[in-house]
Amino acid sequence: MSLIFSRQCEYALQAILYMSARPTSEYTNIIEISDRLGIPMPFLGKTLQLLVQQKILASQKGPKGGFRLAKPPGKISLYHIVEAIDGTDLFTSCVLGFPKCSSANPCPVHEEWSGLRENVYHMLVSRTITDISNEISSSKQLRLKLRLA
Repeated sequence: MSLIFSRQCEYALQAILYMSARPTSEYTNIIEISDRLGIPMPFLGKTLQLLVQQKILASQKGPKGGFRLAKPPGKISLYHIVEAIDGTDLFTSCVLGFPKCSSANPCPVHEEWSGLRENVYHMLVSRTITDISNEISSSKQLRLKLRLA
């Protein structure tokens, strides 16, 4: 389990990476995604529908339906997915939960968290689904570890 993202966000990232390995025009059945990644189908369905609402995924009903990326994977940053599922509070709120924490009124870990938060933000904004997919594709060991092989 992630320290900074919700389980739903983790599942969204995994499902999108799985779909990115498919031809861009091909829809992937939710049952296949659920089975391959070990994600409970009802929860996955809700998660994927959120991504459809945010225009990150497209969906189609019927026997050849399912989900696919709504735009090229190089145009989808990790930040887009995190923003769609978890929102942006991670980048603005106090890590300890103090409502009045700010640069003018810092909590004990404000400065350290501020630097970490900036690094996470820049990594998420700069890395696309294509970047991550390419790294996964180039490593058979990583594909097996992630259950994508």
